[in-house]
Amino acid sequence: MAKAEQSVEDFKGQARLPLFANPKRYVISLRVDLARCAFSGSATIAVAVASSTRFLVLNAADLAVDAASVRFTTPGSSEELQPSEVVAVEEDEILVVGFDTTLPIGDGELRIEFIGTLNDQMRGFYRSKYEYNGEIRNMAVTQFEAVDARRCFPCWDEPAFKATFEITLEVPSELVALSNMPVAEEKVNGVVKTLSFEESPIMSTYLVAIVVGLFDYIEDKLPDGTKVRVYCQVGKSSQGKFALDVAVKSLQLYENYFAVPYPLPKLDMVAIPDFVGGAMENYGLVTYQETALLYDDRLSSASNKQSVAITVAHELAHQWFGNLVTMEWWTHLWLNEGFASWVSYLAVDSLFPEWKIWTQFLEDTAAGLMLDALSESHPIEVEINHANEIDAIFDSISYDKGASVIRMLQSYLGAESFQQALALYIKKNAYSNAKTEDLWAVLEEESGEPVKDLMNSWTKQQGYPVIYANLKKHELELEQAQFLSDGSSGTGMWIIPVTLCCGSYNPQEKFLLKSKYHKLDVKELVSSHDPNNENGERFWIKLNVDQTGFYRVKYDDELAAGIRYAVQANKLSLMDKIGVVEDSYALSVACKQTLPSLLFLLSAYGEEFDYTVLSHVIVISRKIADVVMDATPELANDIKLFLINLLLSAAKKLGWDPKDGENHLDVMLRADLLVALVRLGHEETINEAVKRFNIFLNDRNTPLLPPDNRKAAYLGVMQTVSTSNRSGFESLLRIYTETDQSEERVRVLGSLASCPDKEIVLEALNFLLTPKVRNQDAIYGLGISRQGRETAWGWLKENWEYISKTWVASFLISRFVSAIVSPFKSSEKAVEVEEFFASRVKPSFERELKQSLERVRINAKWVESIRGEQSLADAVKELVHKA
Repeated sequence: MAKAEQSVEDFKGQARLPLFANPKRYVISLRVDLARCAFSGSATIAVAVASSTRFLVLNAADLAVDAASVRFTTPGSSEELQPSEVVAVEEDEILVVGFDTTLPIGDGELRIEFIGTLNDQMRGFYRSKYEYNGEIRNMAVTQFEAVDARRCFPCWDEPAFKATFEITLEVPSELVALSNMPVAEEKVNGVVKTLSFEESPIMSTYLVAIVVGLFDYIEDKLPDGTKVRVYCQVGKSSQGKFALDVAVKSLQLYENYFAVPYPLPKLDMVAIPDFVGGAMENYGLVTYQETALLYDDRLSSASNKQSVAITVAHELAHQWFGNLVTMEWWTHLWLNEGFASWVSYLAVDSLFPEWKIWTQFLEDTAAGLMLDALSESHPIEVEINHANEIDAIFDSISYDKGASVIRMLQSYLGAESFQQALALYIKKNAYSNAKTEDLWAVLEEESGEPVKDLMNSWTKQQGYPVIYANLKKHELELEQAQFLSDGSSGTGMWIIPVTLCCGSYNPQEKFLLKSKYHKLDVKELVSSHDPNNENGERFWIKLNVDQTGFYRVKYDDELAAGIRYAVQANKLSLMDKIGVVEDSYALSVACKQTLPSLLFLLSAYGEEFDYTVLSHVIVISRKIADVVMDATPELANDIKLFLINLLLSAAKKLGWDPKDGENHLDVMLRADLLVALVRLGHEETINEAVKRFNIFLNDRNTPLLPPDNRKAAYLGVMQTVSTSNRSGFESLLRIYTETDQSEERVRVLGSLASCPDKEIVLEALNFLLTPKVRNQDAIYGLGISRQGRETAWGWLKENWEYISKTWVASFLISRFVSAIVSPFKSSEKAVEVEEFFASRVKPSFERELKQSLERVRINAKWVESIRGEQSLADAVKELVHKA
C-alpha cells in the first residue's frame, strides 16, 4: 500500500518537530525600532535535509512572516525553490513551509523575512522601560527559555537542534548592543549603527540573547585575558562590583572543577529593569533582574548580598551544565537546573565559608520536600507533550529536589569520585545534548556503584519515602513508605542511602535500603551508650545524618524522646537540628504526629542562636500560629505567646542595632527574628518598629533603621494602619515612589497587604495593578494578612481577566493563584475555587492550581485533627508556664 502524501495537518498537535531536517547555522539580521516598539529581520538558515520530504517545519510565533520572501536553495544550484504554501499554525507555534517537489537530501539554505513587535510580556524579544535624565525610555531585551526564541526569529526551537549563530543588529548609534559573542565589526551611519557579532559555537536557540539600551559597565578579566563585564543602568555601575568579583572567582572555580575552560571569548552580565524570574544563563550574555545582580554596601541587605552570590554562581555554572552540555529535551530540565543549583552552593561555600551555605541549602531541600509530598507533584523527569507544558516544571522539583538528590548521590559516592565523573561527563558531551541516563552511565563507570538503579527510583517516580524507625531491644526496625502530606501512603518504593549514628557521630552506619522492611542489629552501637549512665545523658539514634538523604524519619516514642534530648543538649549538628524539626512539622501536618509533640520539640530549641537553624524554627512557628487561629482560636494567643518566648532570647541577644564585627549570619538572623515577632503580634517589637520607622521618615540615612531591619519596621507599621489611620500606609507608598532601588521597592510591596484592615488590603492589591508597579514585582505584593484573605480572593476573581492577560508567564500567573488560594483551610473553599477556575484554567498554571487546592484540603484536614487533640490545652498551659 502506497504511503499517504503528507500535508500541513500531519504536523499539528505534535509534541516535537519532525526530524527530516536539521539547522546547522543561522545568520540572523535584525533592525530594532525602539520608538515604535517593533523589529524586522531576516533569517538565513543552513539546513541539512536528512530524509525525503517536501516540507520544512520549524517554529514561529507572534511574527508576521513575509511568505513571498521565503526561498530554499541548494549549494551549486542557481535555482531557488519557492514554496507552494507557507502556513503559520498559531496554536502549535509552528511554521510549515511546503514545496511542490521533494527537497534534495543534503545541505540547503532557507531564507525568511519577518517583522515583529517588542512586546511587554517579558518573553521573546520584548521592551523594558528605564529612566534616563528624567525621561522614560525603552530598551530591547530577549528572554527565550523555554520556547520563546520563535518570537524573535523563525527557528528549530528545541534544545536538541543545536546550531551556530551569526547575528547582525541595526540599532540607534548612541545605544549599547550586546549579543552572545563579541562584536566583529561596527559601522556607524549617522543616527544608526550596524553591529556584526562573531559566529557563536554550536548552541541551542533558547540560549541566544540580545540586549539593546543605554548602559554603564565595569570590567575585570580572567587570568587568560577573557573579559568579564557587568552592565547596568547609567550611574549604577558601582553596584555591580560584588557580582563581578563573584563571577570572576566562580568561573575560575568551575574551570578547575569541570576541568574544561570557560568556552567563550567573553562574559557579559546585564541588569534588566523588567525581567521575569531571577536570571537567565544565555551563553556569554547572562541577563538578571536588578535585585539578582546589583548590591549596594549602603542600601542592600545581607540576604540580598547572599542571593546575588548564589544567583551569579548558579547562572555561571550553566555555562558548562546546560550551555556546553545541554539537555536533549525538557524532560531532562533538572539536569540543567538541579546541577546548577547544587554547583552554585559548592562555589559560594568556597568563596564565603563563613556563610555556612551548605547548612542553608536545607532551606531548598525543605522546599522540595514540601512540594513533593503533594499528590499533585511530578517526577524529576517529567514527560512533556506540548510546548505549553514546559514552563510549569521550572519549579521546586526541578531545582530544589534535583539539587538535593544530587547532594545525596555525591554524599553516597564521595566527593572526589563524583567530581571526576562530572568532568568526564562534560568532556564526553561538550557541544552536544545529553539525557539523564548519560550522566548515570558515566557515574556508574567511574564509581563502580549501581547509580542508574539507585537514581531511577528518585528521578522517574514522584515523591519520596518516610522511614519509620522502631527500637526493640538491640534491633532497629525500619520500614519505608511514600510520604504524603494528606496522611495517605503512596505505593512508591525507593533505594535509599541510609545513614545513622547512635549517641555520637562516630561511628556511623551506612547502607542501601532496597526493600520495604529492614532490621538492623545496633547492639554494638547501643552498647557504648548506656541509657542510664551516671552523667544523665540519654541514648539517642539519628537517621539521615546531616540530612544528606531526600527522605523523612518518624521515630517511635522512645527514640523521639532521645532526639528531643539530643537537640536540647546540643548533641546534634546544625543540619540534623534542622532535619529533626522539619520532619516533625511535616509529620504533624500529615496528622502522623500530634501538635503538642511538635510544640514540645520546638521548646528544645529555646536556647538556639544559630541563624541556619532558627530560620527554619521561625518559618514553622509562623505556620503553627496561622493554623491554630482556624483550629483552636481560644488557644491561639497562648500558643503565640509560647512561640514569641521561644524566639525572644535570641532576639534580645541581637537587639535592633547592628554591632561592630558581627557576622553575616547574625545580621540575617536579626532581620528574620524581628519580622517573626512582628508577625506573631509582639507589641514591644511592633512599637519599636513604628518608632524607628518615624525616625527613618525624617532621615533616610539614619543608622537606627539599616536595610536589613526595614522589612520588620514596614510590617510593624502596617499592623497599626487602618482606614481611619492611613499615615503609615501613605508613608510607605511615598518611599516606594521615591526610591530607585529595586530591593527597597520589593520590600515595601511585601508589606502593604499585611495590614489587618480589609479596605487597606484591597487598596494595596489594587496598587499592584497600576503602572507604578512593574509587572515582575506585582507578585511580591501578595503577602496577604489573615484578615484580608477573603478580600484577596474576591479581588482575584474580579480582576482575573486582566491578570490572566497581563501576567502570561507561567511563573508569574502561578504565583497569583498559589499566594491567594493556598492559605485557605476549608474543603468548602476548595470547592468554590475549583468551580471558579473550571472554565478558566490554562496549562501554564493548571499544575499550580491543583497543588494549591490540595494544600487547602491538607490544611482543612490538619485543622480538624488539631481540634480533636484532647491534650493540646494542657500542653499549651504547661509550655507557657515553663517559659
